[in-house]
Amino acid sequence: MFALHGPTLTLRLPAPADAPALLELAGDAEVTRWFSWGPYTDVDQPLAYIARAADRCARGEQLDLLVEHRERGPAGITGLSEFSARDGRCMVGTWFGREFWGTGANRESKAIMMRLAFELLGQHRLGSYSNPANERSTRALLGVGFRHEGILRDWHRHPDGWLDVNVFGLLREEWEASDLARVEVRVEGVPPAAFTPPGALT
Repeated sequence: MFALHGPTLTLRLPAPADAPALLELAGDAEVTRWFSWGPYTDVDQPLAYIARAADRCARGEQLDLLVEHRERGPAGITGLSEFSARDGRCMVGTWFGREFWGTGANRESKAIMMRLAFELLGQHRLGSYSNPANERSTRALLGVGFRHEGILRDWHRHPDGWLDVNVFGLLREEWEASDLARVEVRVEGVPPAAFTPPGALT
């Protein structure tokens, strides 16, 4: 088993038993407003997502983790994708159920994911996206140390059409100098082998 434990959150691989909770969290149209999918209307949809996530994980394409509050249960999903082994970089994305907005869950989960990306997986750069109209997401990324680096035009295909995205970046040395690098994270097990470069955990 692989899991990352922060002060109040545990991040772990999603399992089929999590599908009902994900249905409830992402059945809210406001939660999925900026996504190319959703809202969920049937438990088969999160079940299919969990199966796809397992396949992408096995191929080393995307590492999605369930964010679980230790008192309140599942809170959302966070993950790493768009890996470049040559360049030592990847992207992080996160969504939370509305009841977890503004609770500090995003900040703690980002601290955990930064530890995963930089320390466990040996990445040099961590990036992220937001929709320019999604001010809450943009503020959240800036608030955890990401730098806004520009706008990619018509980058994201959405049911409403082509959308621009903000692009953000954080370098390893910037994370090391930040308060988030000092958030206590306990690692249980090891990351999936497809994501672990030789020597990264030694």
